[in-house]
Amino acid sequence: MRFILFLVIFFITSCDSSKKIESMKIGSEETKFLEIKHFPDNLKAKNVIFVVGDGAGFSQVTLSRIVIGGLDYRLAIDQLPIQGASLTHPFGNVVTDSAAAGTAWATGNKTKNRYLSVDPNKDNLKTLPEILSEKGYLSGLVATSSITHATPAAFYAHIDSRYETIEIAKQLLSSPINIALGGGLEFFDLKEVDETHVLINKKKYLKFDFKNNKKIIGLFDEDGIVRSTKNPTQQEMTNFALKQFDMDQSECTGFFLMTEGSQIDWAGHDNDAEKMVTEFQDFDNTISDLINFVTEDEETLLIITADHETGGLQILRQNNDRVIFQWGTGRHTGAPVGVYAYGPGAENFTGLMDNTDIHYKILDALDYQNLEDKTCDLYQ
Repeated sequence: MRFILFLVIFFITSCDSSKKIESMKIGSEETKFLEIKHFPDNLKAKNVIFVVGDGAGFSQVTLSRIVIGGLDYRLAIDQLPIQGASLTHPFGNVVTDSAAAGTAWATGNKTKNRYLSVDPNKDNLKTLPEILSEKGYLSGLVATSSITHATPAAFYAHIDSRYETIEIAKQLLSSPINIALGGGLEFFDLKEVDETHVLINKKKYLKFDFKNNKKIIGLFDEDGIVRSTKNPTQQEMTNFALKQFDMDQSECTGFFLMTEGSQIDWAGHDNDAEKMVTEFQDFDNTISDLINFVTEDEETLLIITADHETGGLQILRQNNDRVIFQWGTGRHTGAPVGVYAYGPGAENFTGLMDNTDIHYKILDALDYQNLEDKTCDLYQ
């Protein structure tokens, strides 16, 4: 009887759906090679664009590459000339969540999972937008999740729970963030928003110019942005933010923009490879546009990374015209993630680094220590 019970338990365990073998057709697209310029070492940047593929570990990049284009295809992210790797652990844990990882980038400090830009003792930590606003910088955030979600929130909120979305929304309105685009409409008091911000809530408004106006907040869905023709993509929101910042910076030192492909992570939690590749395609299209921007602008540092890997994705083998893969979990893992860079200061992002190092490398690339105190009056 015990032996039969053991067999039943073993069968149930071995049939865990999160570990099933899956396959997708291998793509056959030709690589669209982008112009990549050489930037001399030690050249300082004026602007920084920080791109996050939430949950996008090395295997997510690999599977997307194979399915989108094929074995020899090169994504836009593959074409970044400087590449390294980042450790991701938070304070006191092997595996991070997005809040602790976002805090590491935003403040240069480790904290506990669920904490947003406060240290393990719950004391506030100064974020990059707060630091840079004192030097005359504009700052913007883009996310395909709610704009109050953990990664974007780490750049403006100070709280010991990432789930206090109403309070996080209030903190955004009083923060130095000049442009914030994403979902999260249900978390905001729109009367309060109207007092301090221009609210845009339709994709068509991304074609307008809001030059020298109040701060801008775009809320395109109740929570995370549901992918549809009526809603904007990461690529569209990012290009809008860049256009706003690029129109007139004569009064400002430069800009810092964080843009996140948030739902790569959500697809990983769901072990939904088709959705993951769709979300990654938007993410990579965004990177393609940003590479072109850096090439033309010549004063902007582009950095791309992930907060953690989600799903324990493994690429197993090929079967005829299909790639075979397997998810190992529905949770985050502690695997290192890639770091990719292009532009002035990119040479500092090679090798293995901690996620907190990225904060200080950004400040070094901007020559922060030698920047004068300044106020930028745009978007007030």
